[in-house]
Amino acid sequence: MNVRLLGLVMAAGLSLPLAAQAQMLQPGLWELTSSNMKVDNQNLPDLQLILSQLGNQITPEQKAALEKQGINMGGKGIRVCLTQAQVQTDSIPLQDPQSGCKQEITDRTGNQWKFRFSCPKAQGAGVATFLSDREFNTTVNGTFNATGIQQTGSMDTRAVWLGQDCGTVKPRA
Repeated sequence: MNVRLLGLVMAAGLSLPLAAQAQMLQPGLWELTSSNMKVDNQNLPDLQLILSQLGNQITPEQKAALEKQGINMGGKGIRVCLTQAQVQTDSIPLQDPQSGCKQEITDRTGNQWKFRFSCPKAQGAGVATFLSDREFNTTVNGTFNATGIQQTGSMDTRAVWLGQDCGTVKPRA
């Protein structure tokens, strides 16, 4: 595993559009865990295993750079802090604002929202299912070019609200 793979996981997982107009989410600390990750139909380890392996390989500078972008590794996945203002908008910015990613919700039916995303090195579509204001799941399929080679990928992500206090995790600006 390498840092580029973590970047791919975060680009795909954190570019997910989450809207709050029909489903108000709780502000505070959220933990995102990914599973069923595949690249070119090959299964990848779950995010928790990837993060534990990367934890031994990532330099303090790389970790600081990720945290500066609002990406914090902890618990079973990636932790993000959402402010009250962010959950009240039509698009919750989980990805880095400078990432160049664009999101579009294409259909809102009940608690399921279909979306598509486009990033400089990734594009695709998915479905977000809101289970409550403290939990949602997403499924994403797309293509990416993290290493100079066009590949297909898919993954499921579960987001769980951990509480109002974000602790040391800073919200994205």
